[in-house]
Amino acid sequence: MILLSRILLAGTVLLTPLTATQTASAHSGCTSSVPYVSGDGGYDTYRIPATVVTGRGTVLAFAEGRHNSAGDTGNIDVVLRRSTDGGCTWGPTAVVAAGDGDTRGNPAPVVDARTGAIVLVTSYNSGTVTEGQIMRGEVTPRQSRRVFVQRSWDDGRNFTAPRDITDQVKPPGWRWYATGPGHAVALTRGPHTGRLVIPANHSAAPPAGSTDTGQEAKYYGGHDLYSDDGGETWRLGFVDATYTGVNNANESSAAELPDGRLYFSSRDQLGTSSGNRLDTYSSDGGTTLDRPYEVQHTLDDVPVVEGSVLQLPGAGAPLLFSAPSVPNMRQGMAIWRSVAAGAGFVKAVTLSGEWAGYSDLVRVGSDTVGVLYETGTTSAYDTIVFRRLPTATLSVT
Repeated sequence: MILLSRILLAGTVLLTPLTATQTASAHSGCTSSVPYVSGDGGYDTYRIPATVVTGRGTVLAFAEGRHNSAGDTGNIDVVLRRSTDGGCTWGPTAVVAAGDGDTRGNPAPVVDARTGAIVLVTSYNSGTVTEGQIMRGEVTPRQSRRVFVQRSWDDGRNFTAPRDITDQVKPPGWRWYATGPGHAVALTRGPHTGRLVIPANHSAAPPAGSTDTGQEAKYYGGHDLYSDDGGETWRLGFVDATYTGVNNANESSAAELPDGRLYFSSRDQLGTSSGNRLDTYSSDGGTTLDRPYEVQHTLDDVPVVEGSVLQLPGAGAPLLFSAPSVPNMRQGMAIWRSVAAGAGFVKAVTLSGEWAGYSDLVRVGSDTVGVLYETGTTSAYDTIVFRRLPTATLSVT
């Protein structure tokens, strides 16, 4: 086990326009806190939030700690803060996967209910290369995107060293590869109960004889990877390999529906179809898809950005979706709900009119939902905020 280290302290900040009374203390029930403030702790920017609640009720808030800039390449660590009071206050920041000059990120955590272990899957590439170079096939396999897994057996205090599983889940011919980002799924029902499913995306090389470089958005596609033994071994599940340029599935999230199907929601990366959100289903635990990705037009207000989905428990409980809500602009973080298993969504609440980016949803307790999201007054990447909301507010029809 490697000890979490590189400690820093960051204050809890109120999310405007809330008052101090509304966010008084953990014991009275807070509304908002700020686990990450860009510029703190030796990092230029914190980005790409992911969150889970452990079997002991601890909220884990993962992010990318970007050392030198807000950019997607360079020296980037995966960092973590823990909260034992439902996301109201946070312990020190610790490095879970150090970039050491390279890029580690796209955290996709999941709790293995059978063992209580936290399983964390992340992506990697050399800090000297860019996504464009990777998609054009201009880098070596070692410099290119690779996939790693880690586990924690002590409630997120310590994690094992990153272990490379690329050969198990990345076929030859793929170039880009990104896990999540955001929480993954542990299946709770049906023949694949206990399976850990990581939504992901990739890019493929152009066919032989093509004049394309591979950097064209049409070569993006969605897929998942899964483990039936708690993260020890991994398999590639479904693969979206259309590459027509109509629907370009990219960053993806997933939720297990009450009937046992998996619902996948994906960013459409510059597809020629109208709309920026795609979705699909799997009835066999992520091994195959029930249908190709299609545009989800009830989310047409969402810009091109990552989004999160979370299924609430109970009869008639909604499927939630979080993302910015201003078309063509990363602004106005909101939560939508669906009482039709993702077939259609309506907006439940807008959290703020400020700049907003990536997000991740989590159940904090039986009556509270948390959303960890990028936001700020000068850009979407000033802070990462944890906002708590009553479940009843999100479930009203």
